[in-house]
Amino acid sequence: MHRPLKGRSALALLFACAIATGAAAQQAPDAAASAPAAPCGGDLSTFLEGVKKDAIAAGASAEAADEALAGAQIDPKVLSRDRAQGVFRQTFLEFSQRTVSQARLDIGRQKMKQYADVFARAEQEFGVPAGIITAFWAMETDFGAVQGDFNTRNALVTLSHDCRRPELFRPQLIALIEMVQHGDLDPQTNTGAWAGEIGQVQMLPRDIIAYGMDGDGDGHVRLKQSGPDAILTAAKFIQHLGFERGQPWLQEVTVPDNLPWEKSGLGGTMTAGEWFSLGVKPRDGNITFANLEGDLVLPQGRLGPAFIAYPNFKIYLEWNKSFIYTTSAAYFATRLSGAPTYQKGTPEQGLSNDEMKQLQTKLDSLGHDVGEIDGILGSGTRIAIQKEQLRLGVPADGWATPALLNAL
Repeated sequence: MHRPLKGRSALALLFACAIATGAAAQQAPDAAASAPAAPCGGDLSTFLEGVKKDAIAAGASAEAADEALAGAQIDPKVLSRDRAQGVFRQTFLEFSQRTVSQARLDIGRQKMKQYADVFARAEQEFGVPAGIITAFWAMETDFGAVQGDFNTRNALVTLSHDCRRPELFRPQLIALIEMVQHGDLDPQTNTGAWAGEIGQVQMLPRDIIAYGMDGDGDGHVRLKQSGPDAILTAAKFIQHLGFERGQPWLQEVTVPDNLPWEKSGLGGTMTAGEWFSLGVKPRDGNITFANLEGDLVLPQGRLGPAFIAYPNFKIYLEWNKSFIYTTSAAYFATRLSGAPTYQKGTPEQGLSNDEMKQLQTKLDSLGHDVGEIDGILGSGTRIAIQKEQLRLGVPADGWATPALLNAL
């Protein structure tokens, strides 16, 4: 329904979960980091005049730009939040049990029933099941209850003017001007997350322009107020991220005592059927998708919960790079789609933040690329752990334990 501004390109944005509030802070993919530097800093009035010129060149009217930017201010609280982003240190069991609560499951099922016709349309048009959309809806904003209280226009002005990442946020500010021109956003009153995300599924303006859907037929895309708009927009965005109709995303499995554990983890080369032939068993008994690529995912090692992640799991990594967040969101969607509670297992004790940093330091000294020494068990650290576990002759399941720390 929107006429896109001239020269606009789609930007795939990644969501970093804000644990305390349920809101999200989006970040650009690595490719955006190499984009040409955008004008930033200096006198705010001069800066805003430059934004106006860029918006007009992209197809916006001068009136819309003036309306969007009138009274714009730098928000010091936005800069404070940007500089103080926390890191994700909860385990899968801790985070998933907190987020996939019975109360959220109950509300999610109520929403799926309330908006059954909208969800049916979402699956018919975009191939995305209700459970997947509903799980993101729950985890991002508790079904719209916690959307953030930062003025969206001021947040984007602040982050565009700041010279840390203007190449990400200036295009979002120009897209916000387009939303104002369409009558979809009031720049004076619209609030959202500190990084400019808007609405019940927390999306940045550029993605709203590109994938926004009018689900309630009022002629506007208003993700803050409208459940149907949020549902259909999320479905279209998820389809854009590469979701394949009719295919699974995550399946809980049980594992035998002996497996080639070094082949577990994301990015493997085995099919689900090859794992099944080694004794991995789906709890639901469904082996229909044995021919699909399947990664054996062990969030807390071979003694904890176990899953096969299918190609559709990749859309979760496009939504959010945090392995714990994405696995929890995918699990949440399986619960809403009828799966039982996972088997917790008896995972080995993990490491504290300081111990994890010690382990990362040791792995780095051994020549492994673990990225920043941050205390987070990310993909690089898991891969390095598996290599050292294999060298030490212990099961290479990628889980960081005190025994491994002591062995190194």
